[in-house]
Amino acid sequence: QVQLVESGGGLVQAGGSLRLSCAASGRTFSSSAMAWFRQAPGEQRDFVAAISGGSVPHYADSVKGRFTIPRDPAKNTAYLQMNMLKPEDTAVYYCAARHSPTISTSATMYIYWGQGTQVTVSS
Repeated sequence: QVQLVESGGGLVQAGGSLRLSCAASGRTFSSSAMAWFRQAPGEQRDFVAAISGGSVPHYADSVKGRFTIPRDPAKNTAYLQMNMLKPEDTAVYYCAARHSPTISTSATMYIYWGQGTQVTVSS
């Protein structure tokens, strides 16, 4: 059974940093695309960042220059390093994965999802 387990969320002040982790089990994703999405209350689930099977990253404009998405194939884990956090980054963050090595910014293209982790940025 494939599982994605996120960790690392929490409460941080504006300007601070957090690192989210997404540990995968049940299948190796080292050559697959993985992504992060976020969903604020009453909002749709939005694309944040993704990394291809070849480790090429892609970012939403709203986080470009502040977030990075490294991965550790040996640990079957992807991360979301979030710096210079803003109150508008407050949301539940979800890790996602798909079989293809190609990035997609559409949530419907990902078949594996984590349970989500809350990130709250205070002003």
